[in-house]
Amino acid sequence: MKVAFAGLGVMGFPMAGHLARAGHEIGVYNRSPEKARRWVDAHAGPHGGKAGATVAEAAAGAEILFLCVGNDDDVRQVVGEALDALAPGAVIVDHTTTSAVVAREMAELAAKSGRAFVDAPVSGGQAGAENGQLTIMCGGDAAAFAKAEPVMAAYAKAIRRMGEAGAGQLTKMVNQICIAGVVQGLAEGLHFAKRAGLAPQGVLEAISKGAAQSWQMDNRWPTMAQGKFDFGFAVDWMRKDLGLLLDEATRNGATLEMTAMVDRFYAEVQAMGGNRWDTSSLVTRLERPE
Repeated sequence: MKVAFAGLGVMGFPMAGHLARAGHEIGVYNRSPEKARRWVDAHAGPHGGKAGATVAEAAAGAEILFLCVGNDDDVRQVVGEALDALAPGAVIVDHTTTSAVVAREMAELAAKSGRAFVDAPVSGGQAGAENGQLTIMCGGDAAAFAKAEPVMAAYAKAIRRMGEAGAGQLTKMVNQICIAGVVQGLAEGLHFAKRAGLAPQGVLEAISKGAAQSWQMDNRWPTMAQGKFDFGFAVDWMRKDLGLLLDEATRNGATLEMTAMVDRFYAEVQAMGGNRWDTSSLVTRLERPE
């Protein structure tokens, strides 16, 4: 299939690579042209791709445009510039974590031009993107999803349509709510273990096969105990996501007391200089010198 990918950051770069290796004809675009050139150099060969000077050039004639950019306004800009360049009946698949509001707005805009929009935020982080093991939550027209699903399978282990436009973003919000609570629980558990004179690794081995087990415990407890946070999903990104879902909660009336509290804790981590630390850095605010 002829596809395009806009946004070659830590997630988009490997995701576009999986599409190229799957044999799709692909055009790529990135706001920083050197990153697009680096992607083309890294994927030279029979299933490589070409870089466009503009997103419209990269997307010209594409049947599916994938994007993984920064925020709502970035999505509006990319879709606005690329829409008319796409093939008739094309599908735009947005992997950016955005508001449900912009997803519905883009779906309406795409429909007016005879195209479709699927909001498709992902979970799994950089490692999931690199290993082709992302979980993707989708919202949008069923026929558009059916067209895009087998192509997304190049970098996913699980893909599910949750409903109409915006449903994917709402599901991602649930995902972030749950992660926020789990990471805060791990931070407090580790902090308590250290104060109690327990060996963190021993505690992990004792409780990680029981009811307390989670992906975050398996993958983040050891690095939290070591004070290592220079990897993973950045605090700035998490605060963006939490801001989106807290805004949505204001609209739908949901009570998110714990999530709002953890958002404030992440603001403290930012004030400590941890903007780009992994989200597991919540523990650092508990271990500050008294």
